[in-house]
Amino acid sequence: MPPEDVATLGDLLLDAQVAFHLDRLTGDELEATVTRLAGWALEVSGQHQLADLVDAAAVKEVVGRALTQVPSSPAVSAFIDLAIELVQAGPPTPFPLSDVVEREHVERVLDEALGLTPVLERGLERLTASPLVGATATRFMGRVVGEALAANQAVADKVPGLGSLLSMGTKAAAGVVGAADRQLDGLLADTAGKGGTLAVRRLNRIIVDTLNDATTREAALQVWDLVAAEPVRGLGDRAGREELSGVVDATHDLVVAVLAHPHVVAFGHAAVDGFFEAFGGYTPLELLEQLELEPADLVADAVRFAPGVVEALVESGELEQLLRAELAPFYASDAVAQLLAGRD
Repeated sequence: MPPEDVATLGDLLLDAQVAFHLDRLTGDELEATVTRLAGWALEVSGQHQLADLVDAAAVKEVVGRALTQVPSSPAVSAFIDLAIELVQAGPPTPFPLSDVVEREHVERVLDEALGLTPVLERGLERLTASPLVGATATRFMGRVVGEALAANQAVADKVPGLGSLLSMGTKAAAGVVGAADRQLDGLLADTAGKGGTLAVRRLNRIIVDTLNDATTREAALQVWDLVAAEPVRGLGDRAGREELSGVVDATHDLVVAVLAHPHVVAFGHAAVDGFFEAFGGYTPLELLEQLELEPADLVADAVRFAPGVVEALVESGELEQLLRAELAPFYASDAVAQLLAGRD
């Protein structure tokens, strides 16, 4: 066969194969093709462990790139703007929070949170090492005492003889508060005083005792009942967009800086190692079973989304270009030319 006939036959075969694949990816054939390919991919991959199918080092590289690049991308900023709009607008139809959150779940979370009181107590104890925290606690306790004494004095003044008696106690308390202020000055001057430490520990004890009090749980649940009965609405009437944007932008900048830090990236790599250690021995089908996901549902999802993507590529002609670009080198190869020419 002359070379020019070989080239022509190769072009005809290329056109026929491109048309064949286009037919399989359009119309009624598309659903059958996607179902067959997706099912085949799950079936074949289901015979191999994840550790054999996916390279952990490659996953680490993807995770590191995602942590350092994705949070600061314009797309994430657009998502944040969308989230602000949704929060301001609220749900299309206001509904009570109790419709979506059951009270028994709130009770369980509250009980578990109150069970962490010893952990909180240990964390609060560490605050005693901070002079400024001690100073703040001293002022707070002094103000509480002062307000209580002032309120009691106002009541006592209405009772003959009792006002002057309580006034003596008030003056003594003022002396105590004044002493606390003098201790505050010493703390701010880097003098290790005990007043701030004692105030912090006393305030910590009040917080812990309050959390351990049985009435605290009931009070929290009563607050939940009041909140749950209110319809969920947007924040548009309570906070302006500029107010929300300032807080959200500052938080976004913080998250971007934190996620891009090498320590956080290393933590992400450790998470990948942990995943492969825990699930690397599973096949994809076994992992789907553990996640309670049915392979048939995933195939159905692929069939559901494929038409929109494929039809857009067909209408633009890009799918045909892609197929032709991938198949053309084969028909232009020397091996095919020899076969078409009838030579070994």
